[in-house]
Amino acid sequence: MKTVRCLEDTCIKPKPDFERLKKSLLRKGNPDDVPFYELYANKGTMEKVLMREIKTASDIVEFYYKTGYDYVPVGIYLPLTKGSLKDSSKGYPVTDRESFEKYPWPSIAEINYNLLEETCKVLPEGMRIVGQTNGIFENTESLCGYEGLCYLLLDDRELVNEIFRRLEKLFTALYTAMASFKEIGALVISDDMGFKTQTLIAPDDLREFVLPRHKKFAKIAHQKEKPCILHSCGNLKTIMDEIIDDVGIDAKHSFEDAILPITEASKLYGHRVALLGGFDVDRLCRSTEEEIRKHTSLLIEECGSNGGYALGSGNSIADYIPIENYLCMLDQGWSMRK
Repeated sequence: MKTVRCLEDTCIKPKPDFERLKKSLLRKGNPDDVPFYELYANKGTMEKVLMREIKTASDIVEFYYKTGYDYVPVGIYLPLTKGSLKDSSKGYPVTDRESFEKYPWPSIAEINYNLLEETCKVLPEGMRIVGQTNGIFENTESLCGYEGLCYLLLDDRELVNEIFRRLEKLFTALYTAMASFKEIGALVISDDMGFKTQTLIAPDDLREFVLPRHKKFAKIAHQKEKPCILHSCGNLKTIMDEIIDDVGIDAKHSFEDAILPITEASKLYGHRVALLGGFDVDRLCRSTEEEIRKHTSLLIEECGSNGGYALGSGNSIADYIPIENYLCMLDQGWSMRK
């Protein structure tokens, strides 16, 4: 294998076929033809790979096409006015019933699908879109603040439920609209529910407020015969059975070696749900080319044997990941296809 420094050094010869990824999401894939999967690569990464500025939907599609993906991820988000770390000292928008009633909740008509529509126009033959948005739990956390949400769970659980109900209405419309696009091949529920050692709120609270909504969104995808992927960071051990058996996801993404290496997750869950990515981001940043090739091969051999795996990072391709390391992972993965 020659050293990879840029896209032209790889052995990737694009021939997108979304059915390859779809079969893997449904655990019916070919172990000798493992697809690629990322939640996304950020703008800086795309610009480094293409060696030019990313300006349009066509530019984004070109990146995913040339790097060997069978799809383009497109995120559509609710137009919510939310709190941030920067302004948390001033308070978050929803802290009690009065602020909930005064909050300027957007209408369904305000959701902007322009990026999705533009991407549909420039999709190469064989490619599809994987539609995604940020999660109902994440949005609640952004509206209330993490600490504020924790207090509300003790002080006013009915208000918490009302916040989730209001968001559920918006997300239901969003997922229903995305599922109606024939160009969309799968949908992602992207909702970080944990951190290194446990879930962000009590598992029973997630079971009450979050997982039933996830189940509804997964059903929307399945009604249109589209696989549903859950992206969620953190230690979800206490709720994984419900996520798989009750929510009914087809595939799980986001793995960190410090929490649960994907090779171990494969032994625990690989016979029940497809597993995506798993090349730990820290490892991908620090490894040599030889180490990256060896670990990529290990992931494909150990996780891909049951037909329910797609190669990628443990989270996403941030622009601090050395571009040659990222391309080396893809090059090795492509070279193992038969």
